[in-house]
Amino acid sequence: MAADSQSKLIAALSGSQRAAVLLLSLGEDEAGQVLRHLSVRDVQSVGGAMAALKSVTRDQADAVLDSFSQVIEQQSTIGVAAEDYIRKMLINALGEEKASSLIERILQGRTSKGMEALKWMDSRAVAEMIGMEHPQIQSIILAHLEPDQAAEVIGFLPQRVRSDVIMRIASLDGIQPHALHELDAVIAQQFSGNNKFQSSSIGGYKAAANILNAMETSVEAALMETITKSDENLSQKLQELMFVFDDLSRLDDRSLQTLLREVASDRLVIALKGADTLLRDKIFANMSKRAAEMLRDDLEVKGPVKLSEVDAAQKEILLIARRLGDSGQISLGGGGEEYV
Repeated sequence: MAADSQSKLIAALSGSQRAAVLLLSLGEDEAGQVLRHLSVRDVQSVGGAMAALKSVTRDQADAVLDSFSQVIEQQSTIGVAAEDYIRKMLINALGEEKASSLIERILQGRTSKGMEALKWMDSRAVAEMIGMEHPQIQSIILAHLEPDQAAEVIGFLPQRVRSDVIMRIASLDGIQPHALHELDAVIAQQFSGNNKFQSSSIGGYKAAANILNAMETSVEAALMETITKSDENLSQKLQELMFVFDDLSRLDDRSLQTLLREVASDRLVIALKGADTLLRDKIFANMSKRAAEMLRDDLEVKGPVKLSEVDAAQKEILLIARRLGDSGQISLGGGGEEYV
């Protein structure tokens, strides 16, 4: 992008809007990590800008990412290129495993016009775009998306191909850069773009497990049943990496107490409507006597709740648990190496 053209696109956005575009491009968890280090006033300013953004063009988003990279490079006083600086900064802040996807989105998102653009699209539109592609192509594209978006896209795909796609994502073991570039170029043509994209560390068991975790419980259960019938060994590996609501009973007391402080009481009541006795008892034991009594009373007076509402509340709490686990504030024991 020409410098003068980029300047015009940047000039059309205020500082808060630029920050909003950057945070929206990172994803919920990563953006949350950044917001934690801002003042209340700054969070209100950036949050307001995020809520007020009606539409952002792809060129504007690219311009914001390019500008961010240039600012980092200019402000770096340790004598390294911007890319190295960003990598080291994010790895130090989040850990190597958690930072890897964020690094890809910041650094590779500057130039990619193909698969990266899919992250800005409605999930139904993505499903329609890849619906006629070979399942192997679908799996590569889905593995590149964030787990929650990939889960939504799979929900719009025909039921007969869903388990096949998940199994292919789990079996991905690195993609040659030239092959990924060719795929990206094909997609980029549909967005009138033509640029490079380099990445080979997508897919695998963890990616598939994360996508399954982000799905509605009923859909997740149906897919796992199909996968188990087809490949029991693969099913076992995926289950080892998945973390479900009842697994919260395996948290140590300190971790569970930390999690409960982050969960709204009304969401906890709904989520516990579908929890087993073991988890309920452990939660009661890790609350003050008065808080536990109030929670029991709320559960008793709470009328029937739709299963979909219970599922949504449990998924919400699991997202909080994974965020705390990824940041090292709690230990999600027993859910696989990814969460320890």
